Amino acid sequence: MAKADKAAAIAELSDKFRTSGAAVLTEYRGLTVKQITDLRNSLRGNATFAVVKNTLTELAAKDAGVTAFDGQLVGPSAIAFVDGDPVEAAKGLRDFAKANPLLVIKAGVLDGKALTPAEITKLADLESREVLLSKLAGALQASLSQAVYLFAAPLSQTARVVDALRAKVEAEGPVADAAAPAAEAPAEAEDTTAEAPAAEATAEAPAAEATADVAEGGDES
Repeated sequence: MAKADKAAAIAELSDKFRTSGAAVLTEYRGLTVKQITDLRNSLRGNATFAVVKNTLTELAAKDAGVTAFDGQLVGPSAIAFVDGDPVEAAKGLRDFAKANPLLVIKAGVLDGKALTPAEITKLADLESREVLLSKLAGALQASLSQAVYLFAAPLSQTARVVDALRAKVEAEGPVADAAAPAAEAPAEAEDTTAEAPAAEATAEAPAAEATADVAEGGDES
């Protein structure tokens, strides 16, 4: 490859590293052209699967500040440059590798952070962005519905309680007024009873004095 072509290839790869949200390095030894094409098609919309030259890729990665592939660029290499959902891209690579064990996932980088093959598998196990957004939308809708209920329910319940209390007061009002004199009557009776002994004591006092006078008169005679 001419020097100018190498420089152009390095610049292109370097730009892919910079503009991609993630990149996954694989080894495709033994895969057929059809299998690689099928893999490209399965990743379409989320990633671009490109066969690369190790030396040029190493220089491009270094130029872009990517160190996740250091020491990994050996054998026939291909990189999935992710420009869509990294979870979906990881799922596509994982599923294809399960069906075609000749594809080996070697390393990855996500937002500048190096990923091991195990971490890429964990990434593939996550729910996709669309599923998460759908769940978030459902949660928000449920929260709004609950909020409407929480705001509306106390108002309607309060109205029902107030109406019930008003009806009760209106129904019991006349009965309470009629019962008031009856409640006062026993108190007056109790007062009359309490005064009776005092009257009796007053009535008995002259009789006692008269008896005393009679007794004294008897002694003098």
